[in-house]
Amino acid sequence: MNRAYLRWLPRAASLLFCLLFWQFAADGHWDLGLVTFANVPTPLAVTQAALGLGQSGHLARHLGSSLGRVFAGYGAAVLVGVAVGLAIGRSKWAEDLLLPPLEVLRPIPAVAWIPLAILMFPSSELSMVFITFTGALFPILLNTVHGVEGVDRRLIASAKSLGAGSRAILQEVILPGAAPSIITGLAIGMGTSWFCLVTAEMIAGQYGIGYYTWASYTVQNYADIVVGMLLIGVLGMGSSMLIKRLGGLFTPWHRPRGKA
Repeated sequence: MNRAYLRWLPRAASLLFCLLFWQFAADGHWDLGLVTFANVPTPLAVTQAALGLGQSGHLARHLGSSLGRVFAGYGAAVLVGVAVGLAIGRSKWAEDLLLPPLEVLRPIPAVAWIPLAILMFPSSELSMVFITFTGALFPILLNTVHGVEGVDRRLIASAKSLGAGSRAILQEVILPGAAPSIITGLAIGMGTSWFCLVTAEMIAGQYGIGYYTWASYTVQNYADIVVGMLLIGVLGMGSSMLIKRLGGLFTPWHRPRGKA
């Protein structure tokens, strides 16, 4: 049997086990002490709610709103995070000037930015894009810094000895060497951008998956809540996998070590 199929078998079995557990626990209203499934909808109820959302005509609007906000904020975070990360990783002056305020801002959760973002920007749409930007920025920035600092200094010295200038060293040595770490940051940043966007949409949105999930909670449509959660999970996982796949195509010289 093909080795790829052998890898997919345990993955499919794992998903099937989770679905079966969910079905039996929700249908039987299990009470496990700390966790109870008395009000958790069954997979069948969630499937029916998902079909209802698709037939309502609002799904495309919710998806389009969330995807637009995510990719706008994420795109800005990629440009800023990679550029600033390269500067900090290459220059002690830039590190001393830029890293301290960034380290102060980094632990602030996305939800804490929402009131200030609403005050700072003229529209709620821009404020949500900004919150998505802040969520994606720091993983991209820090992984870029880590990747640049991890480049073998002997390679840089060798390039200088061969007459390479600063631009050539950046393009031919620094970027290829730091690329795997940068791609990791891009994938993590995509996941955190979804997390931050959903937080913003719950408070300031009118359309979007996060808004749909929160609105379902306020009217106690539990199946719709799970639909929103699963959509967020699938979109976040799919977009992160896309970033990793594209990163692998652009870094053919890098192959991660195999697992035993």
